[in-house]
Amino acid sequence: MPLVSSSNGQPLAFDVVVVGAGLSGVNAGYYLETQRPRGQTYVILEGREAIGGTWDLFRYPGIRSDSDMYTLGYPFRPWRGDKAIADGGSIRDYIRETACVYGIEPKIRFGHRVERASWSSDAARWTVEARRTDTGEIVRFTCRFLFMCSGYYDYAGGYTPEFPGVERYRGRVVHPQKWTDDIDYGGKRVVVIGSGATAVTLVPEMAKLAARVTMLQRSPTYILSMPAVDVLAKWVDRRLPLDIGGDVSRLRNVALAAAMYKFCRAYPERAKKILIRGVRRQLGPDFDVATHFTPRYRPWEQRLCLVPDGDLFQAMKRGRADVVTDHIDTFTETGIRLRSGAELEADLIVTATGLKVLLLGGVKLSVDGAPVEPGKTTSYKGAMLSDVPNLAVALGYTNASWTLKSDLVCRYVLRVLEEMDRNGYRICTPQKGGRDFVEEPLFDFSSGYVQRAVADLPKQGDKAPWRLYQNYFLDRMALQYGALDDGVMRFAR
Repeated sequence: MPLVSSSNGQPLAFDVVVVGAGLSGVNAGYYLETQRPRGQTYVILEGREAIGGTWDLFRYPGIRSDSDMYTLGYPFRPWRGDKAIADGGSIRDYIRETACVYGIEPKIRFGHRVERASWSSDAARWTVEARRTDTGEIVRFTCRFLFMCSGYYDYAGGYTPEFPGVERYRGRVVHPQKWTDDIDYGGKRVVVIGSGATAVTLVPEMAKLAARVTMLQRSPTYILSMPAVDVLAKWVDRRLPLDIGGDVSRLRNVALAAAMYKFCRAYPERAKKILIRGVRRQLGPDFDVATHFTPRYRPWEQRLCLVPDGDLFQAMKRGRADVVTDHIDTFTETGIRLRSGAELEADLIVTATGLKVLLLGGVKLSVDGAPVEPGKTTSYKGAMLSDVPNLAVALGYTNASWTLKSDLVCRYVLRVLEEMDRNGYRICTPQKGGRDFVEEPLFDFSSGYVQRAVADLPKQGDKAPWRLYQNYFLDRMALQYGALDDGVMRFAR
C-alpha cells in the first residue's frame, strides 16, 4: 500500500525526494531501490492518483508512442511487447508493472502535488512542500537531494489558440489532453486541427468509427512510415537471452536514429527528397503531396512524426480521412470557414494544437531565500541547473526516445550520490560563475510549443559541460564515465 503522510505537521526526512511517478520517476526509483546502500531512504511524490505520468493522463483515441519501444523502454527491463510502436495502455501497464516488480510502488505517495522547494545551505537540505489533493493540507518533506522527474509540460491543460467565432459553434470542441470517455464520434464528421504527432495519431484511429475525419493544418509536417512490428528485434529476442537481446535491439535502434538525425541535419535537401518520396509511395502519384505533405522547414527542425504501417495514409486511401491545408477564418455554427472560402462542416472538432511547456511541473524553487528562475539558469550536462545545489532534472531527447536521456540522468545522479557518500560531501553545485561560453536556447527546435517557452527554459552553452549534444553516445560517455569533479561541479562538506 502507498505510504500515508504524517499527521503531526513535522517534516518527513529522506535522503532523496523524487517528484513525479511517470516514466522518469519510476526509472529513478529503480536505481534508488536496487543500487543504493541499505538505510538510504527515498520517496516519490506524485500529484495524481496513478503511476504513468503522460501515459496515464492521455486517453485520446489511438494514443501511442512516438518512438520505438526498444529505446523508450527501460534498459534494465527490456520491452517484450509485440509492437515496436505501442499503444498508450500497454505503455502505462509496462510502467506500472515495473514499479511493482522492483518494489518501487510502496515508495510512491499519490495525491501529493509539489508546489515549492527551498534549499538551505546551512542545513544542506531541501524542504519540499506538497499539497495533498484529498485534504488540501500542506505536507513538508526534507531531503539531501531533490530529483525532478515531472516532465516538461503542463498537465492542467494543453495549448489552444484563440479561434475567431468559436463561441458560435454548436458542436463540441475538445483538446486531446482533456479527452473523456463520453465523447462519441461514431458515424460523425470530425475535424482534427493540427499536423503533429497527436493529430497523425488521432486521425487514423477516429477514422475507424467516424463518418469522415479531416486533418486541418496550417502547414505540413514530415511524416515517416515504419513497421509496427520490428521483425529483426523479434528475431533477436528469440535467439538471445532477454538482457542481451534487449541491449542489441536498443543500441541498433539508437544508432539508426542517430545516423538518420545526423544525415537530416547535414544534408537537409537530400533528406527532404527521401522523406517526401516515401509519402508519395504511400499515397500514389495523383495525391497532392506538394501541398499537404511537403513542409517549409528542414527535416528535424521539428520532431519527425512516425506512423506505424502507414496507417494515416491508409485511412486517406480508403476515403475515411482527408487533409486540408489552409488557415481558419472563423468558426461557424456548423463547423469552420477557411480563408480560401471553403467550409468544413463538423459534428466534433478536436484541437490537437500542442502542449504548454511547464518545466519542473510548476514547482517554485528558492536557494537560501532567493527565488530560482529556470530561464536564467544554464543546463549542466543536461542534468542539473547552474548554481542550484543538490538538484537534478530528468529531461529526455527531442530527437530520440525520452528514456534514453532520462535513464542516463538517473545513472548520473546515482554516481553523484555515491561520490558524496564516499567523500563525506553534503553539497554539490555546478557553478557557472564568470565562465566564458556563449548561451543558446536549450532546444534547437522551431516547434511552436518550444518557441512559446524559450524565455522560461534554462539555456545551454556552446561548449561542454554546458552543451546539450542530443546524442546518446556522447551523453553516455559524459554522464556515465566522465569525471564528476570536472572543475565546474563543486563538492563541499
